[in-house]
Amino acid sequence: MADTTETGNTANYLEKFKSYVKTRKGTILASEILISFIIIILYVSSTYGGYSAVAICEMVFAIIFFGIFMMEMDKQFLLVNWVWSDLFRAAIGAMLYIITSLICVIGGSGDGARIAGGGCLAY
Repeated sequence: MADTTETGNTANYLEKFKSYVKTRKGTILASEILISFIIIILYVSSTYGGYSAVAICEMVFAIIFFGIFMMEMDKQFLLVNWVWSDLFRAAIGAMLYIITSLICVIGGSGDGARIAGGGCLAY
């Protein structure tokens, strides 16, 4: 009996995931996670791997917010204004991505992965 309950919960989470990814907000967060993952791969393959910290932090925060909105926890925890916190997260992440991409594109001569990571950020 425990197996059917666990399978039911897993199917329930999978259905929530599928339905949330189809929404506009879910698509944006999922694409942000995917782009951050690609940038992490590019920066890690570069000789300057320290720039991957921005992409890692942004990906982790996007995953956290994706989980909160997918599980509809934003409707349970009313103490936090989730819309404004997500806006601040996205604004700070965008500023950090722009600064990092400018640094990597301008100073990345000879390091193709670093320039590609900075170019991917600028995209």
